[in-house]
Order: sequence, then C-alpha cells, then structure tokens
Amino acid sequence: MPVPQCIGHRIVHGGPKLRYHCRIDTAVLAELATAVVFAPLHMPATLSVIRNSIKHFPELPQVACFDTSFHAHMPDIARVLPIPLALQAEGVERYGFHGLSCESIVHQLGGLLPRNLLIAHLGNGASITAVREGRSVDTSMGLTPTGGIIMGTRCGDLDPGVLVYLAREHELDAGQLEQLVDQHSGLLGVSGVSEDMRSLHQAAGASPAARLAIDMFCYSAAKQLAAMSVALGAVDTLVFTAGIGENDAMVRTRIAGHLGVLGVRIDEARNHDGRDPISETGSVCQVRVLPSKEEEQIARHAEALC
Repeated sequence: MPVPQCIGHRIVHGGPKLRYHCRIDTAVLAELATAVVFAPLHMPATLSVIRNSIKHFPELPQVACFDTSFHAHMPDIARVLPIPLALQAEGVERYGFHGLSCESIVHQLGGLLPRNLLIAHLGNGASITAVREGRSVDTSMGLTPTGGIIMGTRCGDLDPGVLVYLAREHELDAGQLEQLVDQHSGLLGVSGVSEDMRSLHQAAGASPAARLAIDMFCYSAAKQLAAMSVALGAVDTLVFTAGIGENDAMVRTRIAGHLGVLGVRIDEARNHDGRDPISETGSVCQVRVLPSKEEEQIARHAEALC
C-alpha cells in the first residue's frame, strides 16, 4: 500500500480569517476552533478528525481545504449582508459553501467552461452558485450552511421573524432554535416522513405531505436558479451535481419545468438515462449532469501545498 505524502481535510468553514486552502499548523488549528460557531453541525467532528490525524501521522503535512474558498472573491453586492457595520466587521457576511464541489465542476468543464454557469449542488445539503468565467459571483448559502434552498433537514432561507416569534412565544433558546433549523426542518420537517428524497418518492403516493416536500424542494431550487441568473445576466449552462442532482431524473425534470424563462429544455429520454448533456438539441441553455468530485479537488490542493 502506498505511503501517503500528505493529508487533505475538507473543512466547511474557516471563519473570517481563513479564506484560502492552506497547510495546518498550530495557529490555523486555533483559528479553526474559533470558526466552530459558524458551522456547529460540521466543525467539531472535523476538528476531531484533524487532531487525530496529526496524532497518528505527526510527520505528514496536513492541508485545510475550505468549502468557502471558491466564494472568497464574490463582489460586495453579493457578499455583504444588510446588517449594521459593527456586525459586518465581526465577519458576519455571506461566505457560501460547496466550493470544492463547484471547483470540481469548473475543472471537469475545462476548455468547455462557459462564460455564464449555474451549478445546482443538490444533496442532503443543497446550494445554487452563479459562476462567471470560472469565478463565483453569488451563491445561495450565507453565513452558515443553513441558508438558501430547502435541504434534507435544514430549512434554507427563513423569515427571521419566525425565529423571533419562536424565541418570544415558545421560549426557545439559541440551542433549540439551532436544532430546529438544522436538524428538524427542510424535507423532514415538511414531510414528517424522511429527509431522504428516495424515501419521499416512495411515500409520495400515499402521503400528501411527502409530495409537498418534493414540490417545495424543486420549486425552491428553481427560484434560486432563476434568481442567480440575474447575477450572471445570461445563462449558458446549468449543471446538476451531488446525490440528488446526479441521480434523480424526476427532480431534474420538475426543476427544469419551472425554468422555461431561462431557455431550459430537457430531453426526457436523455434525462431518464442520465446521458450528459440532458438538454434538448435546440435548448438555449445547455443542461448537464456531472459528478461532484470534492475528493479529487482536495487531493489537487493538498499536492500543491505539500
């Protein structure tokens, strides 16, 4: 078995000071610990893995690969949140996520990379990203991976007044609100059945709530795709990726059905068979299905930094 030369770690959030992929040292570890507040679902486990990896492979360089890095150069109009300047100074802004997945799509397109690209990363976590000439210009997730479109157990964008109401009338504290929006909402919350799209399809025949959850997911994704088209001005290519995006033809059909305004036209036979591209020959917007290759991106960055 080959001996590893270095170890790369996927890290959801580096906070305001760690914006780019880097080698891990004591200072980086300390900064990662402060970033736990931005992604409490993901970061504690990630830090545990990193510390154990350093313990068992102390001689190997360790590399932090951030899901936020791809979005680090978003323009202010997309990055800045409409909150007081003092909070902005603390790093409360739109960071965006699934950056390694987006990088992998850009890499796969290579010389065929279009000027205006929409990436629909649809899995248990889901986001929409607008990419112009290979760079992120806007994305649906915000300060944390909870924002944006409806997800498996995460609510996506939600009227902040709902949280105020729950805190005031139901006396929920920060931890309870966090659990609600991250673990008990989204597809699971709407359906009362499951956060897994496969299970929802199976239940949809007998469960109106399961059907509604599927419809809301597709509608939410389509609305965000249409919104992100404003950031681009035009859309040349739409790429579906991740677990649902790559494997669920029915969801792709339903989302595409809302996007006639963008010139999206699906070839149903190709879509059903998963033959890339899945758009009709005359479709103004090309529609493709590509795998999310986050691990390959981590390997590329680790090799470059070791």
